[in-house]
Parts: sequence; structure tokens; C-alpha cells
Amino acid sequence: MEKTFWTVEETFEDRFPFRINIVKGYNVLLSLRTQARWPGQKGNVFCIREKRKVWNDQLVIIEKVPVTTLKKIGKRLVVVLDRAINKRCDFLFLKKKYHNSNREYEQIFWRTQTGLASRKPSAYVSPVVKSKLNILIDINEKYPWNFTGCSIKKIKLPAGDYALEFEDEIKAVVERKTFDNMLAEFGRMPVFQQQLSELDSYKYSALVVEANYSDFLNKKKLKFYSPFYCSRLLGEISASHPGLTIVFSGNRKLASQWCLMFFNSVNDKFANPSLWKVADVEKEYGDNKNNTGGRYYFIRNRILKGFPIKFTMKMITETFPEVNYSSLRKILKDLIDEDKIKSHRKGKNSYYEKIV
Repeated sequence: MEKTFWTVEETFEDRFPFRINIVKGYNVLLSLRTQARWPGQKGNVFCIREKRKVWNDQLVIIEKVPVTTLKKIGKRLVVVLDRAINKRCDFLFLKKKYHNSNREYEQIFWRTQTGLASRKPSAYVSPVVKSKLNILIDINEKYPWNFTGCSIKKIKLPAGDYALEFEDEIKAVVERKTFDNMLAEFGRMPVFQQQLSELDSYKYSALVVEANYSDFLNKKKLKFYSPFYCSRLLGEISASHPGLTIVFSGNRKLASQWCLMFFNSVNDKFANPSLWKVADVEKEYGDNKNNTGGRYYFIRNRILKGFPIKFTMKMITETFPEVNYSSLRKILKDLIDEDKIKSHRKGKNSYYEKIV
């Protein structure tokens, strides 16, 4: 899989002196003209989209960092960079109407984790689409949850007990379990794992349990299984299906409410066309669920597993020429503090040695 990089270029223009690019191979996922290299404490930084598809200008790249996460949440595009500081930010994409016309124009604001925390917005909820949800309920549900104000249809679902239908397609599914249901499933885990695998095949899927996690650790509530056995099986379910959301709602009412809000948020993703430009960037970025800790841990593991017993600083800088010297020194210091390596200082002949 090709790596995705965040690059900053200097434009030498007064109004927008920088250009931010998110690039995967030769494909430019996003390119914006910005008023700052990084927002910092100033809060929102206004941006405009780079409209030129072909870049004729030869701008100098002043910063290049790998991207570890690129995800659309509502109208925001969340970006996480592979570095120690100034690593988290997002871009807010808004549509505004002109005062004297029905035409729309785009506004883009660049915010950081620090700026969002200091601003303390009154709500973090994605915009709600005021449209009736089409919810499908499996015919085997004898006492289904109540979804007030929604269009309900009972059919034989291919997976799950509840599903969200949008434009004649199932977009999200939810499997409902009571406390006793889950205990019964523990007795036939191979079959239950197959059912969850089918559920996990949907992009938006969830297992909602009408109980608290603590109930599965309460000896008084468990007749046939020990708390350790229950916790091990629950951990196994999460590890086997990492794309499946598992919710311990506590009771039936809260389970129904969570499911309704989940379906409402998924419906919003498909019903709000103004968000698709942001979604396209996330789609081109691809699935990035292989993050193992970023560049820091990659370099650590390479030193511990790929380098000889004795090695020098020159060997490290030649292996990782794109990493600045201070970051490499930090990794070496951490390895020394953890008694993984030791340093031998002998002037020009200084070297490091692994502790085995």
C-alpha cells in the first residue's frame, strides 16, 4: 500500500503564503492554500481549495510528514500526522449561500486539537438530517425496540435484527442481545462467530447488548460460567471482529436510543450531499487499519530486530535519512532508559550495543 504524505509548500503570496497537500503516491487527495503553516494557538485558519489540477509552479517543500489517519466525521476531515508534536488537526468544510442568490460557495477552516479545546464548542454532534428513517426489523424479533417517527418494515434480514435502509439498500445493521442471550451464545461460540462475521461484513455494524459489561463479571448473575471465562470470550469477540462496534447499553431503553442515533448518523452521511467532497478524500486514502504505532515504533523495532549487535549513529542516519537527528536521538535515549541498548562513548569511535 502506497504511503500518504502531508506536505507544506511556500507560495510566497501575501494572502495565502502556504499550500497544504495530502498526497498518496502521485495522486493528490487534497490541496489547499492556507494563511499559516500550522494554526497553533490562533484557532481557525481560513483556507481555499487549490483549483488547478496541473501544477506548473515549482514550489519548495518545507515540510513532509507521513499521514497515519485520514477520516471523515460529519463535515470535518480529521488528519493525524506521524510526529510527536503538531500532529492532530481537522478541516471543516462548510457550504454558505450568497445573500442575493441561491448559489452556494465553500468555506474551509483549518483547526488543531489545541484550538478546538480552547474554543469549547457547545456541541460536538454532526448535523442532523430531518428526514424519516427507514428501519427494517427482522421478522423473528418478537418484542422489537420502539423507533418513534420512523418508517418501520418487518422482513427477513440477511444479518442482524435491525437495519437502516437508504435508497433501497441496507446501509447499517445492528444485532441485539440481552444478557441471557449472550450467555446462551457463549455455549455455541463457533456459530456465533460466524454470525458476527457476516454482521462485520457491513461497513456500519454493531452488536448492542442490553446489559453492562460488569454484569458479565458478577458471580451472582452467572450460573454456568466464571467471570474470567466471560471476559475472555468478550475479548475474543472484539479481537476477532475489529470493525464491529460493541455497545454495552445497560438496558433495553438505552439500547434502543443508541441504535436510533446510530442509524440517524449513518443516514446523515448518505443524505447530506455537501459532505461527499470530504468523503471522496477519505475514500481515495483507503482503509488504514494497519497502524502499529507510527514511525517511532517502526524505527525502534528496526533497530532492535534489524540492526547488528553493535551499531553506530551513522548507520541509523543512513537508514532513516528522512528523519531529523533529534527524533533519532530521542528513540536511542528511550532504548537506553529501558535497558534495551547501551552507549559506548569513545569519541569518533562511539557506538551502541544491544543488551541481550
